[in-house]
Amino acid sequence: MTGEQPHDNDAEQAVLGACMFSVQAIDTVRGVLTADDFYRPAHATIWRALLALRYDEALPDPIILGDYLRGREDLGRVGGSTYLHTLASAPPSVDNAEYYAEIIRRKASLRRLHESGVRTVQRVLEPGADPDEIRTAVEGEIRDSRERSLASGTSRLSRYMVDGWHFVSRTGAETTPLWGSREQTVWASGESLMIVGAPGVGKTTLAHQVVLARLGIQATVLDLPVAPSERVLYLAMDRPKQIATAMGRRITPDHEHLLRDRLRVWEGPLPTALDKEPDLLTELATAHQADTIIIDSLKDAVSSMVDDSLAIAFNNARARALRAGVEIMELHHQRKSAADAPRGQRPNLDRVYGSTWYTSGAGSVLFISGESGDPAVTIHHLKCPNGEVGPLPVIHDHRLGTTRVEPTLNPAVLLSAAPNGLTARELSTALTGNANPEASGVEKARRHLDRLVTKGLAVKAEGAAGGRGGGQQARYRATARHITAVS
Repeated sequence: MTGEQPHDNDAEQAVLGACMFSVQAIDTVRGVLTADDFYRPAHATIWRALLALRYDEALPDPIILGDYLRGREDLGRVGGSTYLHTLASAPPSVDNAEYYAEIIRRKASLRRLHESGVRTVQRVLEPGADPDEIRTAVEGEIRDSRERSLASGTSRLSRYMVDGWHFVSRTGAETTPLWGSREQTVWASGESLMIVGAPGVGKTTLAHQVVLARLGIQATVLDLPVAPSERVLYLAMDRPKQIATAMGRRITPDHEHLLRDRLRVWEGPLPTALDKEPDLLTELATAHQADTIIIDSLKDAVSSMVDDSLAIAFNNARARALRAGVEIMELHHQRKSAADAPRGQRPNLDRVYGSTWYTSGAGSVLFISGESGDPAVTIHHLKCPNGEVGPLPVIHDHRLGTTRVEPTLNPAVLLSAAPNGLTARELSTALTGNANPEASGVEKARRHLDRLVTKGLAVKAEGAAGGRGGGQQARYRATARHITAVS
């Protein structure tokens, strides 16, 4: 058995170089590699130094790293400052550090298998070799290797393991929403948003406004704030020319630099369906350095919408991308039979086309009700991460590509126009047109009014019923400041 041991020097140089410019890269790579995984001893020494500097919360660029190694008399052993600068220029992309690390890990695994094989052959060739003893020794080596991997955290069984406190304390509940507020969240960080509706009701129009807000071209959509993004990848699979035309309604020559730098668009079908390659979304985001992916539309990204097993496979692809820090928005269609539903009736998740597992895995689902091409539609929040939004009667301006909330059905406007104030039941009737609103509609109206109280725009006085059920009988009145602001 001759020849050089399996290794990839380029990958080792690239991963070390990437870690000199990104603390996040170090945190990612140390979940994949240990120092023993490096083939060159000098690279193992540099990796240990990178980890030590990371623990000291320093960004280990070549100068800081060189100073650290010099203080431990290791700088000359690793090739000096010149070699550190060579490493710094090695990685084609810092964002690919994890991929480089996986190459190194695979090569290290092959070396260990080779070493184990050599030892097994040597045992077999010894005089009086006992096959049972050899088998026991090999099994013991495999067990020890697995235990070392688990202890180091590089095993696939430990890679994404965190303690309970870390899991709870970093929950998205304390994270600023991507779209909306903490009281009314349309799109939460780490959870996908699905926008559903019939063709022509404005799904793409609404999605484009969110994309442009993520890019900084506008600040709000439907009067709710949108958080900025580093780069958006738009998968324009469903009629890309129409998507381009629709987005072009909001774009001017002043936006050229912004769109060239921070928006990437994939035209037409993907290389394969997402249910067949669950890592494709993550790989696309990594390859194009995008933190947000828009899927337009969902039917073009999977093999079948009605097969439960394929829907679960897609949900796996979605979850892997979210775990990698990629935010996802999906445009999707309703069932054809839903078009016959009474106008104004609140839809439910059953009206979303396809397997139930698509909506089950989504963090938020918006449903746009209306007729194709109709400028006046209603947005319902069927599944919400925190605080339901709407229902919102909105007006699309198809010429400008904008959407605004219809003020005549805005709870704040309705309250300011009521001299004697409103109860939750009265507001629910005004919003839905139903003289006998359901309890859920009354409760939703009450939450609208309570939010106005919290903002100092309304005051609340308990009604005559008081006590039990008094929350529904309470009368709310707009404050003077609110009436002045609305007028």
